[in-house]
Amino acid sequence: MEKKSTRRLVILVDRFIFWLSSHWLVIFNTLAFLYVAPSFLAPVLMHLGAEMPARILYTLYRVAGCHQLPQRSWFLFGPQITYTLPEFGARLGETILSDPLAWGGFTGNETLGYKVAFCQRCTATYGAIFLSGLVYGLLRSVLGWKVQPLRWWVYIGLGIVPMGLDGGYQFLSYALPLLIPNSPISPHETTPLMRVITGALFGWATVWLAYPYVEETMDDIRWSLQQRFGWE
Repeated sequence: MEKKSTRRLVILVDRFIFWLSSHWLVIFNTLAFLYVAPSFLAPVLMHLGAEMPARILYTLYRVAGCHQLPQRSWFLFGPQITYTLPEFGARLGETILSDPLAWGGFTGNETLGYKVAFCQRCTATYGAIFLSGLVYGLLRSVLGWKVQPLRWWVYIGLGIVPMGLDGGYQFLSYALPLLIPNSPISPHETTPLMRVITGALFGWATVWLAYPYVEETMDDIRWSLQQRFGWE
């Protein structure tokens, strides 16, 4: 009796794996959408007065690793979609500029609008992963193309290097003056456009590197289970 139960469980797991091997792309795209979309829900909730659930979303995305600095984030329901630190200082008073540790916790207000819970670069990265996944599915399922994985040197050159240079120099320009007070390098803020370009390139390159290998693995699993059980 125990052997039959174990066999049923194994077959049930194999069935799930077989289903997953056929629907992995839909699952990946759904998860990517569910990851990025609620970051836009946070400012909507703030605008509607639902502050508690909005702040829960802000906290979750901060725990997920996004710094949420307001000068590097999108704003909704305000006169501008982006603001610089001097603009924050002019509108909110110079006190906000005196405490960098508090910048990430500023979610916005009725005058400026409310901050998206992902910064501009994260929004571009995960948005590109979602959109690239949709394009990948279109090429594969509708046009019948066999998408080849991106070469590693292309991935590094287009995905990693631009973001490393743009974000890396920005980080160093803030860190070095703290470590070396007399450093000739002054704090540098890159532009929203550069954050979007570098983040989107990284997201696109990641999909085009990883998804073909995932598809190949899933095809092998599906073929193996078809041979074993005759499933279609």
